[in-house]
Amino acid sequence: MDIEEILSKVDHTLLSQAATWDEIRQICDDGIKYGCASVCIPASYVRQAAEYVGGKIPVCTVIGFPNGYSTTAAKCFEAEDAVKNGAEEIDMVINIGALRDRKYDYVLDEINAVKKSCGGKLLKVIIETCLLTDEEKIKMCEIVSESEADFIKTSTGFSKAGATREDVALFAKHVANGTRIKAAGGIASLEDAEEFIRLGADRLGTSRIVKLIKNEEAQGY
Repeated sequence: MDIEEILSKVDHTLLSQAATWDEIRQICDDGIKYGCASVCIPASYVRQAAEYVGGKIPVCTVIGFPNGYSTTAAKCFEAEDAVKNGAEEIDMVINIGALRDRKYDYVLDEINAVKKSCGGKLLKVIIETCLLTDEEKIKMCEIVSESEADFIKTSTGFSKAGATREDVALFAKHVANGTRIKAAGGIASLEDAEEFIRLGADRLGTSRIVKLIKNEEAQGY
């Protein structure tokens, strides 16, 4: 797999709480230069970043992040606000407690409410695999496949662990209806990236791949 193909699947990401505009601008510049799928940044920078990139790369942001336990109304507001500010893609965190309580209709309804608030933009659903059993992961594959969302995503990168090969393979086995897969968190090498894509990931949430291409030290989300 060539480097350009890998980069075309990368959501070049900076979600650090301490991120500055200079750092976000560099993420945007690198995302454009290296042909990434999007730049994934905090919501507070979306308007400025969207104006800065001028349509040269989609701007993605996160809502209900990283814990997922804000109300559905709050998540919908965040999504609407992000889209109004220029976001083309939204990554939302599910209510993990609701899933573990087997409130499956609540989880599905929330995903669909947020998708409606996205106004036709892409929605990726973060399920935080490191906190779930395999049974819960499979159930979320079913729920996301039933929903109007576009992607199921492994991780926030802010919990106990990120994407694993086993989880991406599990997703690939259980998603349906054209639901795509995003692996995020802990993708540390080109070999990792290629393997996640081979297993079925359509997107990779990482900052490390571009850093590797730039021969920088590989560290970060």
